[in-house]
Amino acid sequence: MVVTISKTSQNRTISCNSAINHFTKQSPSSQRFLSIKALSILVIWFPIIREVISRQIKAGTQLIIALDRTQWKEYNVLMVSAIYQKRAFPIFWTLLDKQGASNLAEQQQVVRPVIRLLKKYKLVIIGDREFHNIELAQWLHRQHLSFVLRQKGNTTFREKKQPFQALSSIPLKPGIHLFYPLINLTQNKGFSRFNLVASWKRKYKGKPEDEPWYLLTNLPDLKSANKIYAQRYGIEAMFKDCKTGGYNLEGSQASPDKLIVLMILIALAMTAAWLQGKRTKLQGQEKYVCRPQETGRTRRRHSNFWIGLYGENWLIGFDSCQEWVESMLSFVRNKKSFYQKGLRAIKLIGQPL
Repeated sequence: MVVTISKTSQNRTISCNSAINHFTKQSPSSQRFLSIKALSILVIWFPIIREVISRQIKAGTQLIIALDRTQWKEYNVLMVSAIYQKRAFPIFWTLLDKQGASNLAEQQQVVRPVIRLLKKYKLVIIGDREFHNIELAQWLHRQHLSFVLRQKGNTTFREKKQPFQALSSIPLKPGIHLFYPLINLTQNKGFSRFNLVASWKRKYKGKPEDEPWYLLTNLPDLKSANKIYAQRYGIEAMFKDCKTGGYNLEGSQASPDKLIVLMILIALAMTAAWLQGKRTKLQGQEKYVCRPQETGRTRRRHSNFWIGLYGENWLIGFDSCQEWVESMLSFVRNKKSFYQKGLRAIKLIGQPL
């Protein structure tokens, strides 16, 4: 996703990622831009992310939607994201005018627009222990949505005609996975009966999990609930990219209203970088951006986002030293064929999305 402007006799490409650095510096021009009231999530971001998702995911298929909250300096951000290929893409977000956990009304406020936007998909809402309340589960069920919500260990549950007990009393150890159909959660009356998964993974990334998962769900089986909830970790990578791992949002001095607009720009840049990286890998050109493989490493070394982000830096670096490189080729003519391959890679990577 690029903007092309003319400068003397040359055309120079400015990407979303380069623009983010400008806006986080809070110059007078960036302050004026961030103050434009027409820049809203619904007007600017929703049409773009809907188009991106429609091109990546077929309508009618399952789409995992994650609820999460993060703290950026003094700002408390409640966010809804779509998870695809172990990656989270921001859909809708709001700043809470308080510290601490969100409540049911605030959670409904951010989920409703997403339901309308992605009505062509089979949505599954997932959330960590902050979103454990049974009222949220009931509300999602009434919206005909599937859900997997992690519960706190001290929450009580009851199987049919059995006494209430705390979830933490379930006899679990690493490698044990249990499924309880149609249980009552909490001792308050009037709540619907949903399924419960009690699961303790043996290992995650080579290390045993510190504690089990207690998952409340209306999905019909243990395997589906575990598999879907495990994808929640994609949102941690997204938050890292927004912060020190990518765009350094924590370094911004924006006011709350301007921060919302800045986050729209970051969402644009982040999505564009992911799309660019994915295309670069499909074209087989990632070797020019990074070392894709490493001895003794089984997992992929770099994500689509990283390749897209640093692919831009590679193009900028080449633009700065092209004349110097071409002058050096006169001394090592046998390297010209490799240089021509690199020029082709530059052309492919630099194409607008």
